[in-house]
This record gives sequence, structure tokens and C-alpha cells, in this order.
Amino acid sequence: MRILFLGILLFVTHLTFAQSNYKESSNNFALYSKTGDLKSLENAKKFIDASYKTRRDSTSSKVNILRAMIYSTIAYADSTNTIKSDVEPLDATYRALGKLNTREQGNNAAEVKYVKQNLAAAHLYRANKALQKKDYGIAYDNYTKVKNLALNNYDVVYNLALLAVESEKYGVAIEYYRQLLSRPNATADQYLELAEVYKKTDNPQEVLNTLNNARSKFPTNKTILMHLIQVYAQDQNYAAIAPIIDEAIKFEPENIELNYLAGYAHEAVGNTAVARTYYQQVLKLNQNNYEANLALGLLYLQSFLNDEDDIEAEYYAQNLLLKANEIRPYDVNTLKSLSLYYEKTEDLAQLDRVKLLLNQLSNN
Repeated sequence: MRILFLGILLFVTHLTFAQSNYKESSNNFALYSKTGDLKSLENAKKFIDASYKTRRDSTSSKVNILRAMIYSTIAYADSTNTIKSDVEPLDATYRALGKLNTREQGNNAAEVKYVKQNLAAAHLYRANKALQKKDYGIAYDNYTKVKNLALNNYDVVYNLALLAVESEKYGVAIEYYRQLLSRPNATADQYLELAEVYKKTDNPQEVLNTLNNARSKFPTNKTILMHLIQVYAQDQNYAAIAPIIDEAIKFEPENIELNYLAGYAHEAVGNTAVARTYYQQVLKLNQNNYEANLALGLLYLQSFLNDEDDIEAEYYAQNLLLKANEIRPYDVNTLKSLSLYYEKTEDLAQLDRVKLLLNQLSNN
């Protein structure tokens, strides 16, 4: 009977001691929360560690909740490691959280949210430090941990997308960008960045789909429009360029390349009158532009070849093709065009001269 009583006494003593440590820890943590004094946080850690000695204590939900709150705070607030610890604060926090089942976490939702916010802040701090050192792998891992905490933070997902690209994890980056673009606050830059990722994965159709989706959402965005035209030009899809290039030229009316492309695109789809207007605009901007002189000269040459009574076409064809020949005397395309012109006008002396030059070039 005395032995049984002694055992009960020891149990009660231990229980009282554990509860005392828990209470002291809780009081010190409350004091830290009020003052921000790291000494109080350190005392809270000391007492919660003391109450974590036995298996019974280490499985107590209230002890694990307080331990997770204290260690997550240390991980976030004590970035200079003022508080010494035998365990890594982040690891200790995750272990304490891991001992809480779903019901226990639900019953302590506010405390668990506090812990996760601290964990996220600590991981973000580490990620930013890694970015400063250009250690994209560590930065990416820390951002991933933030996302895994189920804090669906917009900036975190965006940073994960950017870091995945830096780490050449293009498939992962695409998934993150898709998440971003599914939100109403997705930006034009994010569409453009996703298009660039698709370029890196050699997926031209998705590049085009992304840019078209971007244009639907941002119809007046200059950069999206220019990228779309560039893709169409690379694909030689002039039928797609012709209806939209006027908008691009409104942004840059003195852009010679754009005006020439507009002329070429309209010529390709049969809008020769519109094409002439754009080629003429190029020559207003630079009268010595070889491509525009040749292109416009060829349009007038075709009109003259179709109708030898078209005096205006004859005049402009001759002048423009001669100007192109002056700019590039040995360009075969211009010489062949002049050959057709002189043959039509029956200028045999000039025709012989041009044919002789063409023969010389073909033999070189």
C-alpha cells in the first residue's frame, strides 16, 4: 500500500512539474508577444524543452502546439541566432506540428495558422538570402516549402515560377504560370514570360496560344502585340499580320522595319494598293532603303508588264529599280527585274548590259 502510494506521489509530482514548466513557458511566450524581448522567447524555449522530456509530454497536443509556436517564432524572429539551440528551429517546429492529428490541428486553427505564417516567413527569408547569392536551387526549395504550407500566396507562386525558369525546370514553371494566369490579377508580363518558357521548350503552338490569350485580355498592350507580330513573321504567316500591323505602326509610326513588314504582308495577301502605301512610307523615312525601292519597283513593274500603256507604272518601275540598283549594284534580284523592264521597253543596249553583268555574277 505504501509502494502504491509512493508511485502515485511520484506521478503527481512529475505531472505538477511538467505543468509548471508548461505554464512558465506559456507566460514567457506571452511576455515576448507583448514586448518582443528575445530573452522572454529564450525563456519560453527553455521551459517548453523542460516539459518535453517524457513520451507522455511529447505527445501532448497543447505542449506540441506551444512548442511549435515558440520554435517557429525563433526560426522567423531570431535570424541572427541569438537564441542557442541543440535542434534546428525549423525542424523542431515541423516535428511538433507532425505530432498533431487533423482534429487537434482543427481545434487549434488560430495557433496552427500562426505557426505556418512564421514558417513561411522564415523560408521566405532564407529564399531571399539565397537569391542574393544567386543560389537559385536553395531559393526554389524554400519557396516550395512556403507553398506546401498551403498558404497560397500570389507572390510565392510567382517567385516559384521565376525560380523554376532559372533552374531550367521548365515543366514546373509552366504549371506555376498556369496557376497565375488563372487568376483575375494576372499581368501582361506573366503572359509574356510564359510565352518565353514555351519558346525554351520548343513549343511554338503554345507560344502562339499564350500570346493570343494575352492579346484577348490586354488588347491595347504594345509589347504583346509586337511579340505576336514577331511570331507571325517568323512563321511567314502574313495573312495573320495584315489585319493587326496597323495597330503596331500607330505605336511606332516611324519604325522602318514595321512599315516594310506591313507592305510585305499586305502584298502577300493581295492588297497591293495598301502595300504600295507602306513601301512609300518607308521611302519617306529613308529614301535609300533598298528593300522598299525594290519591292515598290516590282509592284510597278508588274503593273507595267500587265499594261504597257500604264505610263505611270513604267516611270516608277524604272526609277525605283534603278535606285535599288544604285544602292546595291550587284544584287541579282534587281538586275533580273531590270532585265524584264528593258525587255518590255525594248531597250536592247541596256538589256545587253544587264544580261552581261548577270552572266559575270553567275560565273563568279
